[in-house]
Amino acid sequence: MAAEIESRLLNHYRLTTLYPSEWPARDGDDDLSDSDSDTPGPDRHTSLSKLSALDRHASLRSHSSTFKSPDTANLVQKDEPDPLGLAPSVLRELRQRHLPVEDDLRLRNRFMLSSTTFSPALFLSQVHQTASTEDLLRGLETLGRSIEKKSASLKVLVESNFERFVRAKATIDNVYTEMRTQGAEPEAENKNGVAGVAGRRPHSRHTSKGQSHFRSASGALSPMSKGVAGGPEKRKNALLKESEYGVLGIKAPLIEVAIKAEEVWGPALGGKEKEEGLKAVLAAVEQNKGVLEVGGAIRQAIRQRDYDTVLEKYAQAREHALEAKSIADAAVQENVQLEDPDIHQIVVTARMWSDVEEQITKLKRDVWKRLVETHFRMTQTADERKSDAHMELIAVLLQLGVDENPIWVWLQSRYDHLRNKLARTMEHFVVELEIMRRKLANVESPPAKALLAQLRAAEGPGRKERGGDLDSPAIVTFWERMLQVINGLLSHRDGLLAEVIEFWETSQSFIDGRAQKSLPIGIDGQSRVHHRLSEEKIHQLRSGATELITFIREKLLSFFADPPVDDISALVSPVPQTPTTPGSASTLSPNPINRSTFDPNNIPPPSPIRGSAWEAYAFWPPNANVLSGVHYLSRALVLIGSAASEMADLSISKSSRKQTEDLKALISIVRERCVAAVCSAWTADVERCRTFEDWTRYAERRDLTNFPARFMAFEEYVLGDMQRMLYISEAVRGGEGVVVPPSAKLLSTVRVAFVGSLYKALSGMVENAEKNIKGGEGGGEDPEGLTVPLAGASGEDGGRAFDASARSVRMLLTLSNLSYLRSETIPHLLSTFETSFTVKLTDESKTIRDALTQIDARLFQAYVKPKVDKLSAITTAGIADPAWVPKTARPDDARPYVYEVLLSLVLVHTEVSTTSPTLTNQILSYLLEQSSAALISAFRQRARYTLPALMQATLDVEFIAQTLNNYTTERAGETQSQIYLALDERTDNDARVRLQAELPEMRALLKRLREGTKGVFGCFKRERRGRREERGGGGGAR
Repeated sequence: MAAEIESRLLNHYRLTTLYPSEWPARDGDDDLSDSDSDTPGPDRHTSLSKLSALDRHASLRSHSSTFKSPDTANLVQKDEPDPLGLAPSVLRELRQRHLPVEDDLRLRNRFMLSSTTFSPALFLSQVHQTASTEDLLRGLETLGRSIEKKSASLKVLVESNFERFVRAKATIDNVYTEMRTQGAEPEAENKNGVAGVAGRRPHSRHTSKGQSHFRSASGALSPMSKGVAGGPEKRKNALLKESEYGVLGIKAPLIEVAIKAEEVWGPALGGKEKEEGLKAVLAAVEQNKGVLEVGGAIRQAIRQRDYDTVLEKYAQAREHALEAKSIADAAVQENVQLEDPDIHQIVVTARMWSDVEEQITKLKRDVWKRLVETHFRMTQTADERKSDAHMELIAVLLQLGVDENPIWVWLQSRYDHLRNKLARTMEHFVVELEIMRRKLANVESPPAKALLAQLRAAEGPGRKERGGDLDSPAIVTFWERMLQVINGLLSHRDGLLAEVIEFWETSQSFIDGRAQKSLPIGIDGQSRVHHRLSEEKIHQLRSGATELITFIREKLLSFFADPPVDDISALVSPVPQTPTTPGSASTLSPNPINRSTFDPNNIPPPSPIRGSAWEAYAFWPPNANVLSGVHYLSRALVLIGSAASEMADLSISKSSRKQTEDLKALISIVRERCVAAVCSAWTADVERCRTFEDWTRYAERRDLTNFPARFMAFEEYVLGDMQRMLYISEAVRGGEGVVVPPSAKLLSTVRVAFVGSLYKALSGMVENAEKNIKGGEGGGEDPEGLTVPLAGASGEDGGRAFDASARSVRMLLTLSNLSYLRSETIPHLLSTFETSFTVKLTDESKTIRDALTQIDARLFQAYVKPKVDKLSAITTAGIADPAWVPKTARPDDARPYVYEVLLSLVLVHTEVSTTSPTLTNQILSYLLEQSSAALISAFRQRARYTLPALMQATLDVEFIAQTLNNYTTERAGETQSQIYLALDERTDNDARVRLQAELPEMRALLKRLREGTKGVFGCFKRERRGRREERGGGGGAR
């Protein structure tokens, strides 16, 4: 560094070195010598630790907090990092220790270093209560480094503003000097000059050259100028001991005022007569102290809402008032003059009674207001509800004495409250669900894959209890919201219906006089008249409770029976408040089912008309499937059935036959509408059940696909919840039996839907098997690939997928599935339906079995016909071939067409046994029968058979029959017998005789041929019994 720059720095900062070890002494430090005289200079600096700067800062903050503005508290940060560096957030550490720092601002500030109320002891005991000694030592080092950084910043601040501090100190000293020298002789000031001023300001700092004081330019308005002009008048206001520090000027007027007051009030206060009067008043007050304290005690009790004390003190006030009245009445009757004590008692009592009456009148108004606002909800806990609060308020009013009946007023306000609450809830419910329904209607239908996953949700354990995966999230939200609101409306524990029932039970207790037994009769029995309700009021209560029940029933019926609302603008607009009992509350108690979940200013347009079945139902979300519908509607019907039973059990319903019939009609109509909607969705969704077929093996039966199990799970789910809907067996039954069994018409509707679902499922199976036949093997009837997975791939259930692109494979799998449906699935579903609904399906069962037989025969023929045609063509061509007749006298092998036929059957056996082993015996037996028929037909085409030809025919027939011996049926045996008869008819007797001689040689030849082809045709050998039973037995002929 250049010497010139170094010199300038040292002179500017008054340093002796560029690397000082302590802050240099500043001008005026000697002024502080008095305060620091007790501490030696060297020890003072060495005793300060590196935390002393923090203490100075804290003291400065504490001092400045006295003068802080209202906005200063906002400078405290909401959260700070740990000053010890052990935690990223102080507030988070306090939350973990469960301190209420979020609610208590003062407590939080005690932990914030930026706050003036920061408490180090509390900070360490709470934030670092688990910190080790090593952690605290590391935190001390971190804090020291932080303080050093802040101290350096503070030094820079003081250094950069040093000149301003000097000027401020000089200004303050000058002002103080002028106040002390106010009124002094100007000659003394002129004589002493600057030196005199400096002598009076030993602690001031001299300003720099060229600096002018702001008071030097004040001219004639300066204190010096006034001192010359004012003289002694200003001198007495100076802050000097001679002028008693500025009080001398007003001391004389104060003394004069005191003397004048003594002259005016002295005689009055010192009068003998006045003294006696005051003593008499004091004695009277002391004598009637109890009377005077009654008003204050009542006021204090009212403030604390201690109604027992209010009533007790009010009774005492009435006793005092009656006593004073009796004294006055006795004096009037006896025509005597009242003595002073009696007069005092009457006056004091009158003032007390006036005050008490005013307070009691205000109390009555407040109690009336609180009474009509006392409404509790069933969802509240026992402590929150305070269900006896209205009884306490009624008792207070009866005890105080009122003109109106508080019991009737409270019951009427309770009725108005419930009526408004029900109206708002139902209107909000209808509007909210309609808006949700419109939003769902204006979006596209879910993709086929998503719908398939939803329909498959019926599988698996615990499927009855889960509903979230039965449909899309938006539709499930609609169902859940509908069920939530219905439960909030009809729940007998915490719903609005429970409040209505409790309202009537409370009214009934007042009508019967049971609730009034604990109520007071008032002063002198004045309130006894309010203990009994008039017949008119009782009739109004009955009508009001009936109206509330009717309102609930009609709104529910309208929601389920009426079509969706087209114009909801009237329902969305605010409902005007209706006045209730005078002084009643205009607001309703909060209810979770009234919370708005839609924007009234953004109402979606009505749903487009597409001809879908759900467009007729306001309670059915668009594009919902039958699983979610039957799941949630069955639970909604249980709530409605239980609510109807609860309403029917009320005395007002039992006394009205019409009310009971209306509740029965509610159950019947709502149930019919729900069943109709479910059946419509059932019919639509069962057509999509064809997508259950993904051509993967069923885990429990390797010869089946997953279609039968999925279809059965789907049908069982629908039937199970449909049974709950029709019989509502889970509803709480009442004595009137409003939940009646379903009608025959309703059962017929469900039966038709069930049988139709079976037919549609079978039709879908056939469509899956034949869908690529019409469009060719590369047809595009399944663009989403839901039913044609890749060959060899794994299905969603982990099963191995078949090569479903082959027509014959699809036919075999469908035949196997049909066989299982006919023997297991369909009978199980029919039995389940008959057990659940107590309906016999005799005719339907026969029709379904016939349909299964026809479909099975149709698919079987579709599979075997190409193979039969091929075998017939091979057989006919082979026998008709001129080379068929052997050229030798004795044939030595079967003809090639025989091997071709058997090899074709080997291919069929391989395909069937690897795809659906249970059909192997059935299909090969049928093909053997048809091959035998083709043989006899071909043999009949020749007119004559020589001995070599007869031997060749016999060899061919026997070789085929023995090779396929395991698949021989009675019909095949008969055909073979007919073949020999046909051959016998076409040969002469000599050939017959010679054939008998050749039979042993032919048997040997057949044996050799069988042995030679054992490896080729070994698949036709009989399987072991256990393996065959594992695969399943074969069927008979078709």
